[in-house]
Amino acid sequence: MTASLSDFYDKFAGDYHLIFENWEASMTRQAAAIASILHRECPAADTTVLDCACGIGTQTLGLARLGFSITGSDVSTGAVERARSEAALRSLDVPFFVADMRNLDELPAGEFHAVICMDNALPHLLSDPDIAQAADQVRGKLRSGGIFIASIRDYDEILAQRPVVQGPVFYSDAGKRRIVFQLWDWQDERLHIFHMYITRETSTGWANFHGASVYRAVLRDEITSILKSRGFTNIRWRFPRETGFYQSIVIATAAAA
Repeated sequence: MTASLSDFYDKFAGDYHLIFENWEASMTRQAAAIASILHRECPAADTTVLDCACGIGTQTLGLARLGFSITGSDVSTGAVERARSEAALRSLDVPFFVADMRNLDELPAGEFHAVICMDNALPHLLSDPDIAQAADQVRGKLRSGGIFIASIRDYDEILAQRPVVQGPVFYSDAGKRRIVFQLWDWQDERLHIFHMYITRETSTGWANFHGASVYRAVLRDEITSILKSRGFTNIRWRFPRETGFYQSIVIATAAAA
């Protein structure tokens, strides 16, 4: 039995930064890649951005440091609380809200130039209707001509191999070791339980984190078709070699209502 999505990320919030060798460096690198897309697609000087799956703030905080007017939301209360505290530590004025991307009514009214949804968040939605509902909510938060940017694991390639492990990777924290790896327990052709393990050496011995959640492998053509059906146009895919971001990215434009 896996935890609910919100429970998983509530539990993970305190340790999430440990999946990166250096969270600050990753925050800076990812923000630069996303900012390059935003500058090209949204040339307005006052570009407003909603991060609808902000987690602990990896992309939100990085973009805020670059001067973007950004709002963050996430289904996990624990992740949002961590993001708020991290923003305060950096003297960043970022509003954060707890909201499922399938229901963004808790967010204040307003039309954003861009909505982002990074780090493979969309495949946590386990059916096409769920993704369509999220697309409707995103479309409702965008001004006409605004853009939606989402990053997705390359399931077109992954499904040909159905890997069961990612990693391990070994990091060093002030001379102490940290090991991070994932196991993917395939339940059928698409659904897989995602197990995250972090083992780290501390002054009192080894500490371990384990959490499990569910992903559904979704293909690029399927996402394109759903976005097209929900009022998005000019849907195009960009890949790591082009963007410098570590996952494939879909960019879609909100058509005029």
